[in-house]
Amino acid sequence: MKRVFLIVLDSFGIGEEPDADLFGDVGTNTIKSCATSKYFDMPNLAKMGLFNIDGVDVDFTNSDIDSFDDDKKNEYLKIKENVKNKSFSAMIARMREKSMGKDTTIGHWEIAGMVSPKPMPTYPDGFPKEIIEEFEKRTGRKVIVNATYSGTKVINDYGDEHVKTGALIVYTSADSVFQIAAHEEVVPLETLYEYCKIAREILQGEHGVGRVIARPFLGESNNYYRTPHRHDFSLIPPRPTMLNILKDAGKDVLSIGKIYDIFAGSGITDYVYTESNEDGIDKTLSWMDRDFNGLCFTNLVDFDMLYGHRRDIDGYAKALSYFDSRFPQMLDKLNDDDCIMITADHGCDPGYLKTTDHTREYIPFICFGKNIDVKNMGTRETFADIGATVLDLLDVSGKLDGKSMIK
Repeated sequence: MKRVFLIVLDSFGIGEEPDADLFGDVGTNTIKSCATSKYFDMPNLAKMGLFNIDGVDVDFTNSDIDSFDDDKKNEYLKIKENVKNKSFSAMIARMREKSMGKDTTIGHWEIAGMVSPKPMPTYPDGFPKEIIEEFEKRTGRKVIVNATYSGTKVINDYGDEHVKTGALIVYTSADSVFQIAAHEEVVPLETLYEYCKIAREILQGEHGVGRVIARPFLGESNNYYRTPHRHDFSLIPPRPTMLNILKDAGKDVLSIGKIYDIFAGSGITDYVYTESNEDGIDKTLSWMDRDFNGLCFTNLVDFDMLYGHRRDIDGYAKALSYFDSRFPQMLDKLNDDDCIMITADHGCDPGYLKTTDHTREYIPFICFGKNIDVKNMGTRETFADIGATVLDLLDVSGKLDGKSMIK
């Protein structure tokens, strides 16, 4: 196997995990909520086997099939029949998270083969006084808010005060994050990033949150909006992941989107950021034309950031349908010894109105390539099986917390 393309549909959960009650997420199911939308249409991933994965009990489309021309109608009816008869064309599995968390960092680290048995610290009542005072001292700016808040709401509630005083908007969520919002015309981007680096230096040890996140915004009073210049500053994984193992073995490890930030650059040989799902898909397709030997790891964040957290069912469904419509372009670029993997990192059920946070869900796994056996691997005990499978496909030995699915 020469190249593996691993694509994370950020937050695309497929149903609550057995311990969802510990996280307040009983009854959550991201794919089921999205499937209620009239915009939900995923025929290409249906052919792969998405709707044959354990626990996925929804139709692949809400389209009015009877309105299609005969050729398209027959195609969709055939897909429906194949799903019903459990006929698919990829290796599929349902992945359970073993780590104690439901956030981006822990989810991606587990995909890369590292289970986190202890949750990262969270601050539902805001950060301790000593943390905020040290941050203010080192940045020379006051802090406002310091509470759990919606990212879009906090800039509209406190944007005016920030613009007037220059004080930094610091807030958090149910995740292990320290977020800093600032208007780009008040705090230049590079300055905001420097403030984030300062916070990252402070937030270590017992206060080692998973991510410090720059949240720049623009606009005027009552009309502030976040820009695509978000930047994450993560902890360095405490032990080697599949990325480090691949790099040490001389393989290429390419990162598209926020993967580089999630792993703090550890184990990555080349990277590029993205501004949207469309941009991430375009960049992935472009890098599929590259001659490399190893892994290309992509995160498509809009599912989570723009639709999951905002509880926008139709928006999430449209984004899924858009990805599905472009998936055949990726398949067309696969070489004979390549494979493509589709998965997620947690859930963020847009139909779950008790919270706007991530949800504790299983994730899908689809692996397709000329040399990949077509089979249903059932439910796996950990996301880390993905990392072990990547190593196996690339003929690299290394110790991870998962088991390969091709042995």
